[in-house]
Amino acid sequence: MLYEAVDVLPRDLRALLKKLKDLGVAGNVTIPHKVAVHASCDELTDIAERVGAVNTFWFDAGRLHGDNTDVGGFDAAARALLGGDTTGARILVLGSGGAAAAVLAAVEQWTDAKVVIVGRNLERATKLARRFRDVARVEKSGEVAAASATLVVNATPVGQREAEQPLDVGIIPKTAAVMDLVYHRGGGTPWVKAARKRGNPAADGLPMLLEQGALSFQRWFGIEPNREVMRQSLL
Repeated sequence: MLYEAVDVLPRDLRALLKKLKDLGVAGNVTIPHKVAVHASCDELTDIAERVGAVNTFWFDAGRLHGDNTDVGGFDAAARALLGGDTTGARILVLGSGGAAAAVLAAVEQWTDAKVVIVGRNLERATKLARRFRDVARVEKSGEVAAASATLVVNATPVGQREAEQPLDVGIIPKTAAVMDLVYHRGGGTPWVKAARKRGNPAADGLPMLLEQGALSFQRWFGIEPNREVMRQSLL
């Protein structure tokens, strides 16, 4: 079995999917292709359809199937960070793309939880909030949105390749947990490290990466992977 990273330009995605179909392989999808692969699928799981993005795919009888294990990955990682109790959580989500949609799809299953979305693209953030109207609303100011947050989630690529931080940790309540869906090996992203230094419980995206990967493995092979072995490989 081979699991290999492939860097593909958006214009080449359709041709790559055709090649993968001929090979009958399965795999994962990351930014910026999650929405495009969703649109290309012949079959979608209920959760992938709800999110509008796919991070896990496979072919069956020549048909492209898509799932979104980011939802389960976020849910598990967030519950671990919050000590298992998500009831009444007040979440600030930074971003309005596919990762943010996965967060919202998880949160709408939590009891009495509410989300405030802050995104650079107000129109896209508004559309996302409408899709999850029972739990979400949009706020223009990160500082205002952070004031009542019990969990702040970075669902943007900010911090992926540079030290830039998505939100000044100084405006986050000291009682709020901080979760960065971006991950860095070696102790967390600069944003997570800054939050921990300030005293906030904080985690980067490695726990989510592990869990969504485990769920993808289950989807492909129908068996539970050894999560501890997976965790050790990420250290």
